[in-house]
Amino acid sequence: MFEKGEYVVYGQNGICKVGEITSLDMTGIDKEKQYYILYPLETKSSTIYCPIDNNKLVLRNVLSKDEAWALIDEIPDIDILWIANEKLRENEFKQAFRSGNPKELIKIIKTLYMRKEERIAAGKKMTATDEKYFHMAEDRLYSELALAIGKEKNEMQEVISSRINLLKK
Repeated sequence: MFEKGEYVVYGQNGICKVGEITSLDMTGIDKEKQYYILYPLETKSSTIYCPIDNNKLVLRNVLSKDEAWALIDEIPDIDILWIANEKLRENEFKQAFRSGNPKELIKIIKTLYMRKEERIAAGKKMTATDEKYFHMAEDRLYSELALAIGKEKNEMQEVISSRINLLKK
């Protein structure tokens, strides 16, 4: 069970702060059922009511500082998700987002970065779908890593790059 004030990752919504743990006083809702009231960091005006016993969506702790650095160190060894068929690849990306697993986001980023480089070399642009998923994956990953290690989200690409280059030496 999560505590009030804790940060969690909730399914497609990304990082949320647990605001309250309470029952809901609404018509048609079981008054005994407990809910987390979650506030997404990215969409300040949103409120999410998540049943504590929810088994359908991933609700997990944000990475700790040590886990975040260990994940960054592991990036060079994480495989890509190469699937030639556009529709199958997009489905795989959607599934990766639903999993809530930051390693899956890294796979998306690495895959689409390689694909982007190949397309540029061939004189083509990145497809709109690839660009959308690339930015979504970066945003979600960088938000969590930044929170975990105490940096700003817009610094994360440089932080990751510097760390990986340092490890190569």
